[in-house]
Amino acid sequence: MRAVRNQVVAALALVAVLLDAPSVQAQSREIFTAGQAQHGTNLAIGGYDPVTYHSINQAVPGTGQFRVSWKGAEWRFSSQQNRDLFVATPERYAPQYGGWCAFALAHGAKSPSDPTIFDVVGGRLYLNQNPGTQTSWRRARDSMIQRADQHWPRIAQQ
Repeated sequence: MRAVRNQVVAALALVAVLLDAPSVQAQSREIFTAGQAQHGTNLAIGGYDPVTYHSINQAVPGTGQFRVSWKGAEWRFSSQQNRDLFVATPERYAPQYGGWCAFALAHGAKSPSDPTIFDVVGGRLYLNQNPGTQTSWRRARDSMIQRADQHWPRIAQQ
């Protein structure tokens, strides 16, 4: 049992190193980090911990003590445990559409989001720009998700 645990820890460490590799740190259009570059950072979702949305249904700020680079952005966490969970399966915790506003994506456009305006639906995190767009998004949530999913592959590269 201990040997298996050691192998898992070693594999997670390797993934963390690979995620921090320079080739991964290039700016990505896929992840919303707008407005952060002026402060010398490239923070995904404004530095909020992506795991807490799923575990406690709250937007909790991360800290520079627990961070990882993934898809060209810096992701911050409120604990080492949350960082490790993200490193093991980042797609599970990262917001849909790279953290861009889900309502805008449903209408075929990229728009900034507010990391404190969110919903977790079917285990997936969706961010919206403001309370008004979230209200509209919630009224037709399932069709909005379906439409945004269709638009995202094209819009992600813009």
